[in-house]
Amino acid sequence: MKHYITIIVAAIVLAACGTQRTLVEQYPKMYEEKPLSIAIMPPINQTTHADAKDYFYTTLYAPLCEKGYYVFSPYLTMEMFQNESAYDSEMFLEGDLSTFNQVLGADALMFTIVKGWSKSALGGSVTAHVEFILRSAKTGETIYQREGKVSVNTSSGQSGLLGLALTALNTALTDKIEAGRRCTAYVLSNMPAGKYHPMHDKDQESPAGDAYVKGSAK
Repeated sequence: MKHYITIIVAAIVLAACGTQRTLVEQYPKMYEEKPLSIAIMPPINQTTHADAKDYFYTTLYAPLCEKGYYVFSPYLTMEMFQNESAYDSEMFLEGDLSTFNQVLGADALMFTIVKGWSKSALGGSVTAHVEFILRSAKTGETIYQREGKVSVNTSSGQSGLLGLALTALNTALTDKIEAGRRCTAYVLSNMPAGKYHPMHDKDQESPAGDAYVKGSAK
């Protein structure tokens, strides 16, 4: 009986491994279009934190650059978006993006939807729930999409009343920037590498991972 159970378990494991999709299978448009430049759209805030939109916007730049893409300065694009009444990304999420390609020269636009944001001052942790959608500014198609719920530890590492005080202060100072940056890097870890990354076009057979991820980011 144990022998048959072992065979069944092994078959399930092999089947699971066999269904693991590669990056090129999960995101074929990324390898077809090979976007070089990305413009970051103002985040869509679905939380009760009114300032989540502004502070999360600035956390997206570095992780995308580290993935090998040319990213337009978020400060310059934000000013342009505000002047051109494009601050509300909701109106562009499903709309025509060709203007951004013609005016900015952007190959793709990164949309983010902040769905949840909570913190525990005593526990020193922040949990961010964000969906990332990369749309082609040429075809309008979604070429990358992933969602994640990520917990980030922002504790001071000290115990006692002093530790609690430092943790509260540390959380207040870093949760908005550091937690957002780590969440972005965690979720975009499976994003196909851009031209300015050594793995560009060499990561096609790498495992894509799940479209929705949940975990802790260091």
